[in-house]
Order: sequence, then C-alpha cells, then structure tokens
Amino acid sequence: MAKTKYIFISGGVMSSVGKGIAAASLAKLLQSKGYRVCPVKCENYLNVDAGTIRPTEHGEVFVCDDGIETDQDIGTYERFLNLSLSQDNFITMGLVYQTVIERERSFGYEGEDVEAIPHLCDEIIRRIKNAGRKSRADIVIIELGGTAGEYQNIFYYESSRIMKLRDKDSVLQVHIGYLPTPPTVGEMKSKPVQTSVRLLNSMGIQPDFLVARAEKPLDRKRKERLALFCNMDSDDIISNPDLESVYDVALKFDEQAFADRVLKKIRLKPKGKDLNDWRKLAEVVKTDKPEVPIAIVGKYFATGDYVLSDVYVSVIESLKYAGWANGVKPKLHWLDSEKIETDGAEKYLKNMAGLVVPGGFGSRGTEGIIQAVKYARENNLPYFGLCYGMQLATVEIARHLADMADANSTEIEPKTKHPVIHIMPEQEKKLLSRDYGATMRLGAWDCQIAKNTKAHQAYERNEISERHRHRYEFNNTYRTRLEKVGLVVAGTSPDGKLVEIIELKDHPWFVGVQFHPEFQSRPLRPHPLFREFMAAAKANFSIYTN
Repeated sequence: MAKTKYIFISGGVMSSVGKGIAAASLAKLLQSKGYRVCPVKCENYLNVDAGTIRPTEHGEVFVCDDGIETDQDIGTYERFLNLSLSQDNFITMGLVYQTVIERERSFGYEGEDVEAIPHLCDEIIRRIKNAGRKSRADIVIIELGGTAGEYQNIFYYESSRIMKLRDKDSVLQVHIGYLPTPPTVGEMKSKPVQTSVRLLNSMGIQPDFLVARAEKPLDRKRKERLALFCNMDSDDIISNPDLESVYDVALKFDEQAFADRVLKKIRLKPKGKDLNDWRKLAEVVKTDKPEVPIAIVGKYFATGDYVLSDVYVSVIESLKYAGWANGVKPKLHWLDSEKIETDGAEKYLKNMAGLVVPGGFGSRGTEGIIQAVKYARENNLPYFGLCYGMQLATVEIARHLADMADANSTEIEPKTKHPVIHIMPEQEKKLLSRDYGATMRLGAWDCQIAKNTKAHQAYERNEISERHRHRYEFNNTYRTRLEKVGLVVAGTSPDGKLVEIIELKDHPWFVGVQFHPEFQSRPLRPHPLFREFMAAAKANFSIYTN
C-alpha cells in the first residue's frame, strides 16, 4: 500500500471562518479524484467528548454509529463524503490528556519523565495515523480546532510541525484566514491574514496553501500582497468568498484547481473520477422552488435576540435535502416553546405546513412543546418528532386521548401518576452516581418496522439501523392503553421490548421516532422519513393555499 498523506487545516484571524466546510469540500474534491479520504477533527476543549457540553455552548452534538458524541463538523464530513465515521475521526485535548495520564499511571512510559512535549504530541500523532490506517486512507485531512495563536491548540500545531519535519513530502499545511472589508474603509484588508501566517511561522510552520475567506472573491492585488508577505506562490492562494450555498465551495475550489495542486505537492496523480453528481446537486440547490413553511419548536436555539441554528444543524440540512427531493424549499420558522406556553400554539402554527420537534433534555419549555403537538394532532398538521419529540408526543396522546391528565415523562416529573415515558433501570443507576459522560443509549441500534405503517412506506424495509442518544424510553406498561386510543407502535427493537417509532391513526402524517434520523441524511440521499415528512408538508401546504 502507498504511503498515507496528511493535510492539516488550520484557521486564522477569527473563529467560525469555515474550516469545517473548507476541509469537507477539499476532501470531496480529493475523493472525486479517486482517493480514499479520512477526515479527522481535533478539538481544543478538555472534555473527553462533546456529550456533556450544552448545545448553546458549542452547537450540535453529532453521534456516530459507534456511539461517540462529537462536534458538528463530523456531521459535515459525513454528509459531504457519504461516509460513516467513528471515534477514530474525533480527537479532543481532554481525551489526549486522559490517555497519556492513564498510560503514565500504569507505568506505560516505564519510568520516563512524562511531559507535554513530546508525549502529548506523540499521542496526537498516534491517533491521527491510527485513523488513517483503520480506514485504509490514501489521504488524511486533519482540521485543527480554534484559531492560530490560541494557547489551547498549541500541541496540535506542534504535532503537525513534527509530522512535516519527519516526512515533508507526505504532509501539507493549509491555512484558512479571513480578510475583512470594514464598511468605513470599503477595501478588503490582508494585514490580519498576514499576521496570522506570521503566528504560524513563529511555531515553525509555513503554509503550503492559503485559503482566503472573504465576502467577495480575492482580487489580484490582494493575492500578490499575500504571496509576497506570506512567502508563498500566488497560485497557492485560494479564493473562498461567500457563496449562495456551502455545496458551492467544492466547485469554487475546483475552478482554481485546488485539489490538483494539492495532489501535485504530495506527489499523487488524479485517478479520473468526476464531480458530476455534486454539480447536479449544486444546480438543484440554486433552482427556484416554492417555499413551504416548517415550524421547528425547541428550546435550545434562543439566546438573547439571536437564534443559534447550529444547535440543530443536522435537522436543518435534512429538511433541506428532503425539500429538494420534493421540489420545494423548506422555509424554517424557529419557535421558542416557552413563548408557546404563554401565547398558545395557534398563534405560531396556524400558517405552518408542518411541525418538527427535535431532540432535547430537561423540563423547561416542555408544556409549550406539548401544546404544539396537540395543535398538530387536532389540526391534521404533519408532525415529525425526533427523540424528545417522540416522547412528548406520547405524553400528549396519553393526556388528551387516553384520559391520563397528569401523564408525563419521569425526566420532567419524577412523581407523575402516569409515567408513560420512564428511565431505563441501568440509566437510573448511572444518573444516581452522576455518571453522565457517554452513558446514554448511544450509537446505531436495529429497529424492526411494522408493515402497513408510514414508517414502512418510507423505508420500504422490515429492519433498519438508526442512531440514538437518550436515557428515557416509552413505558410498555401503557402500550395497550395508548394503542386503544389510536397510537400505533410502528417500530420496536428486534426483541420487541423498546418502542422506537410511534404513529397516530387517522392522521395524514404523524410520526415520532426515538432515534435521530437526521444523523444519517445525505444531500444526495435524503433520509426516507424526512423525505416523506416534507412530501406530507408539501401536500398540506397545497391544500391550504388553494
């Protein structure tokens, strides 16, 4: 097997510069050239994984098949590359420290004086190479979290420097920097990126490529100045302006032969694949389509006067893909469930074509969600409940159809008379011992689907595998009673013990799932449940607009 190549991608000037999209786009291009690509994300925080971080703190927690709770960039990689990734593709500084300390405690260093350098760097390099080896990758693309100049990520940068020093023909450094255009000046300024490259130089790193993020395309004058002051060939400076869609970034890079230049520097040749499917996707995205209003009712996206849509990025993208597949564009309306508690559901939902309730935890805002579910049920509004959305739909049906007025989840009300949603015994033990990290029901689990259901119609299969992230489950004690009032158990675990999918009789489209289908939706392969939900919303929209 040929020697594995490594491409490090760092960011400069400011955070949220788009490293994840740029890394995924470059990876897509290299994949289209016929190479097996393995993405790796390196996070700065001391959390061992992303599972215990508040969504409003760091965006969506993305779960892989093996149960690892990761950063949302892993989701971007999966969607762009149509891959299923694992714990090997995700590194946190907490995990690195933990591994090194545990090894030292078990005399793994045989009495050696353990220090940050080289031992932390050795562990980072080991994990990066292990990811490439396990996936049999030709090229490993490593996205370094944070921004150049932060002390938290210094060991990642040092690791990349060491790898380049040891094998300069197999390691590339790509730096992504932002060129601001201050309104009062009216001119794109290159000095911040020059300073960012100087910071890299001070760490012994010279970028092989510079990706220039800006509002507009990079002009010749700016490119020449960056080349001069960053000690680079101007052809190795890639323009990355704001574009209509993130799916256009790969095409913008391709116009500048970015992947071809990368392959040349690491001494590889293109193998002849193409980007036809991606180009078709980009055209579909740009094509004008009717807008269908979709309500997303949740409680994690409101922060002051701003909306943090990153909390539900996989849900958003899944709705987009499903909309495109149905020839429409979802127009998303973010509804804070606490406002629904105060104002009622009709005020916010009467002009919606469909309702989605995504995942969540805790009691805050749940009565507003239950009100929204009730409105969807009573008004034939297509409803899609994801994890928490499935659980609260069960509560709503129990309260208002099965005459259990105080039905609830024990997560919300531990002493409820009718715990239609309750915690699994093994999960209760973990909570009592405050064992929170990586202890939920996580990762891919099989599900048996009942025939003659909306779920079976969507999947066209009897058995599926979907990703989970939860502690609480449907309480089977109430199953018969709820089925008598119209609840349909459309999917269970293979042994029949865990309810995975619920539906509602005599409703156009009312589906709740205990899992997170958004984690497996792809731009070229929309998830079947999202696709069918958007089809139902489109049909509903047509009814009330005619």
